[in-house]
Amino acid sequence: MSRHWLFKSEPDAYSFERLRTERTTPWSGVRNYQARNNMTEMRVGDLGLFYHSSIPEPAAVGIVKVVRTAYPDFTAFERGGEYYDPRSTESKPIWMMVDVAYEQPLKHPVTLARMRAEPRLVGMPLLKRGQRLSVQPITPQEWAIVLELSERAE
Repeated sequence: MSRHWLFKSEPDAYSFERLRTERTTPWSGVRNYQARNNMTEMRVGDLGLFYHSSIPEPAAVGIVKVVRTAYPDFTAFERGGEYYDPRSTESKPIWMMVDVAYEQPLKHPVTLARMRAEPRLVGMPLLKRGQRLSVQPITPQEWAIVLELSERAE
């Protein structure tokens, strides 16, 4: 059975539109142990929401599919790179990444404010205070509710 995920990205770092053009991308640069562990649980075919963060109106904007399971994040090995981690080596990698592919845009973006206003999403990790993970699980119910909300403009 496939699982559902939320992938956060600042649009100026990597946007859903860029993924639409490139079709697939490694989800690299994650430097949080829980987010890394979430990626190690992903399986090919799992679906995710692509969520634009750190903008005036953060929102889920599209759907992605996991097309490659977790493997060592090569950006941790790039000396001088933004995500370099000298503790992570090719023989003992600490950080992992998955590859995701563009699936489709949501009919209408679902803003963070709209999700917060939806009582059925009260337990969603994204909405909990202090929850800043760039990769997090979504329950089947939360997935269905966000897709339902995306069918209607705000």
